[in-house]
Amino acid sequence: MRNIMLIASKELRSYLTSPMAYIVVCIFLLLSGLFFVLYLTNTSFNDTSLKGFIDPLSVFGVQTGGNVLILLFAVVLTMRTLAEEKKLGTWELLLTSPVRDSDVVLGKFLGSMGILITMLVLTLFYPLLLVIFGDPDMGPIWTSYLGLFLLGSTALSVGIFASSLTSNQIVAAVVSGAILFGLWVIGIIASSAPQALQQVLSYISLSYHSAGFEVGIIDTRDIVYYLSITALFLYFSTRSIEASRWG
Repeated sequence: MRNIMLIASKELRSYLTSPMAYIVVCIFLLLSGLFFVLYLTNTSFNDTSLKGFIDPLSVFGVQTGGNVLILLFAVVLTMRTLAEEKKLGTWELLLTSPVRDSDVVLGKFLGSMGILITMLVLTLFYPLLLVIFGDPDMGPIWTSYLGLFLLGSTALSVGIFASSLTSNQIVAAVVSGAILFGLWVIGIIASSAPQALQQVLSYISLSYHSAGFEVGIIDTRDIVYYLSITALFLYFSTRSIEASRWG
């Protein structure tokens, strides 16, 4: 556990000492705030909810479920986690250090999770505005944040896995983006699949499991799904590091 926390703190410091984390957080807040205001404006402030932030494309009449901004920025945050180690030549030093591969993966994951949590905490300004100027239903707001946290953790685990495959950060971003896009849209296209496959395709979709959180429903099956996918890709990342160690 000590090794995991040391790696996590080192990863978090690397974020905070580079401009990338600040740029990512600022752009995320700018876009989420813009969609939040646009949605309230389009509904003439009759809908005092976070729908514009939670589901930004709803501003344009497109219902996607969940927050695609979280997926996009998780890709940007994690594309450097392991790929940069390989590019800078510190990968071999990391592999020969007295830490387990799982410690490296979990440390990198927790470090990036720190930035994700910071991003979400900073958006608490939106529900605060709703409380001051309106009368929102706080139940769906808090469950939506739980859903965003779980979705973000899943996206981070996918990004770390993609970063473990290559030394090129752009390639890592493309691979993780493709995986997340596939997991997202598979639920949308499930309706056009044969009846026997619809339930299966929907269940493995990220978007399918985010819908309940948005309306204030906490289903343990959704929580188990996100935690399982997160654990699965963290395991894949560990196996990828082991393969590169012996490759």
